[in-house]
Amino acid sequence: EVQLVESGGGLVQAGGSLRLSCAASGFTFDDYAIGWFRQAPGKEREGVSCIRGSDGSTYYTDSVKGRFTISSDNAKNTVHLQMKSLKPEDTAVYYCAAESWPNRCGSSWSYNYWGQGTQVTVSS
Repeated sequence: EVQLVESGGGLVQAGGSLRLSCAASGFTFDDYAIGWFRQAPGKEREGVSCIRGSDGSTYYTDSVKGRFTISSDNAKNTVHLQMKSLKPEDTAVYYCAAESWPNRCGSSWSYNYWGQGTQVTVSS
């Protein structure tokens, strides 16, 4: 059974940093794409970043390029999202997701497995 558990959310001031973690189990990391998504109140969910378990290739949506960094520890089946220079508009529930095709990262934001989410709040 695929399980994804996010952690690391919280309250931070604008300009600050947070590091989100996604602990994955039930699948072989190398065979999957792992993505981070977010959903702000009243808005649709959007893809933020993803990484291919096969080769570590990464992708970022334009609004977070240069501020967010995704990384993986395949030995620990964990993916991190380092977020810097946070802005109030980054406030959202952040979700980790997985898809059983590494090349999904960079080609589509359609993922089948989801975590429960972690709240990130950036105050101005």
